[in-house]
Amino acid sequence: MPPGFQRLIAAQFFSALADNALLIVTIALLQEQGLPGWWAPLLKFSFTLSYVLLAPFVGPLADAFPKAKLMAWMNAVKVLGLLALLLGAHPMLAFGVIGFGAAAYAPAKYGLITELVGPQRLVLANGWLEVSVVGAVLLGTMLGGLLISPWLLDAALVSAGQAWLSGWGLLDGSRLAPAMLSLLLVYAAASWLNTGVPDSGARYAACRPHPLALLRDFWRANLLLWRDRDGGLSLAVTTLFWGLGATLQFALLRWSAEVLDLPLHQASYLQAAVAVGVIGGAALAAWWVPLSRAKNMLGYGVLLGLLVPAIASTTELRFALPLLMLTGAVGGLLVVPLNALLQYRGYQLLSAGRSIAVQGFNENASVLGMLCAYAMLSSLGLPTVKVMWGFGLCIALAMAGLIWRERSNAAGLAARSP
Repeated sequence: MPPGFQRLIAAQFFSALADNALLIVTIALLQEQGLPGWWAPLLKFSFTLSYVLLAPFVGPLADAFPKAKLMAWMNAVKVLGLLALLLGAHPMLAFGVIGFGAAAYAPAKYGLITELVGPQRLVLANGWLEVSVVGAVLLGTMLGGLLISPWLLDAALVSAGQAWLSGWGLLDGSRLAPAMLSLLLVYAAASWLNTGVPDSGARYAACRPHPLALLRDFWRANLLLWRDRDGGLSLAVTTLFWGLGATLQFALLRWSAEVLDLPLHQASYLQAAVAVGVIGGAALAAWWVPLSRAKNMLGYGVLLGLLVPAIASTTELRFALPLLMLTGAVGGLLVVPLNALLQYRGYQLLSAGRSIAVQGFNENASVLGMLCAYAMLSSLGLPTVKVMWGFGLCIALAMAGLIWRERSNAAGLAARSP
């Protein structure tokens, strides 16, 4: 790997670690404030909204500045969002600010990897990146669960810290203020690591700064990537995958409480089983699957969808854990090669920042749509088991449709060739 690659991976790991830990802590804050459970997915909705609304602008932004510096600046924006939360801002508003920082961070991160690493090592680089992303989810949810665990909140030092922070008007009356303050250190570590990431040297033609021109350029880029055979296929897969993943994150928390009778801090640990599986699947894909064979992994998407109803029907923790790990491994085997194929085609058709912005727009629009559907179904009181069955079967059918379309396209090309 090129110089500075490991530092880039470490920087993104700490930034995502803080994001995921803060989500768990803020869900606990919602519970402390007596808000209903369907508010929890709306936190993710608020976080993700910036990815969709700002997609036409963050790609050109990532191409206009050295990407490592931009990543450090966006970590500072996340810190501002966390400070707003500590000062008593509504959690939805604070997560919107943090989401803005994350939305601009993403194309800089993925774009820099595409610039630094050639196509022959792009699957391997994506394997490292996905391992770090999922490792951040794993340790971030565990860290969040630790920070809200009763034994830590009741500790004398934490109680003293809460009293001191209340005196400064930071989340007055909440036991969670010390937990949130500690996450500032994690964001600071990410910013420090970003300062040592090298510049790739890639430069792009200046874009038209008028918002309407950027919107038109983005729309054309979006259509170009969707209409490309490999680009459209891989974009469809990653869009479905991340929408399901975001929804499953909250469905598992509720399912753990309803079916396994686990409190929030223990349910957050249960998500770690999925993350461990994804790390294993991503590592295996990075070692086993070259870019030329990425489309051979589509069948794992059908299996992924079918595993969700299997998890929902499980009533014992000893059976749930291996199923969750298997689901994560299948997801890692699916998404790493297809994500590498998408980045490769996007870089060929567009620029690094613009292709990642298009990818982020579609994937996070899927996240918003599925989270809205999940929040609506939850507010209506529909059992989580039925919701998980519905989501899983829909994903399996959608993936089967993509496999059928790809095989039809391949057959058509073979028939037209001399």
